[in-house]
Amino acid sequence: MSSTHDDAVHTGPIKNPKQLLAAALYAFAVPIFAIIALVLYVTSANKTSPGASNPERAVAERIQKVGQVVIRDANRPLKTGEEVFNAQCTGCHATGAAGAPKAGDTAAWAPRIKTGFDALVQSALKGKNAMSPQGGGNFNDTEIARAVAYLANAAGAKFEAPAAPASDAAK
Repeated sequence: MSSTHDDAVHTGPIKNPKQLLAAALYAFAVPIFAIIALVLYVTSANKTSPGASNPERAVAERIQKVGQVVIRDANRPLKTGEEVFNAQCTGCHATGAAGAPKAGDTAAWAPRIKTGFDALVQSALKGKNAMSPQGGGNFNDTEIARAVAYLANAAGAKFEAPAAPASDAAK
């Protein structure tokens, strides 16, 4: 037998490295795409909609309004600082939750009191660290300021609780 005949018997369809790379790529890519296509086909079956059992409720949930209007009594008397504190602030400031300084803790409140009343009120209105704006409550700015004065005074400050705005007093 000749040497050329032996070479022809043992050679395959891949003749160079470029063909080897293409064959390896197709050997992995084609099965992956086939698996993805099968998964998409199997999971594309008809599914029941979330509101199939109660279509009226589903429609009402889809077309509900984005916001809502809350009407409050504009002439209601303003709450005192203690009332606002008990209603809104006591959850965190009584226990020290989320790093809130406890009510009456002079050491924790001293550096905050040094920043001044206005800075404390702005922190309460805009939120600070884990505290959400206005402490997450439904009180107006004057009531929040009164709660700040009450809380700071419990820790040794001498802040005066703000009076009702002049526009409210004229009514």
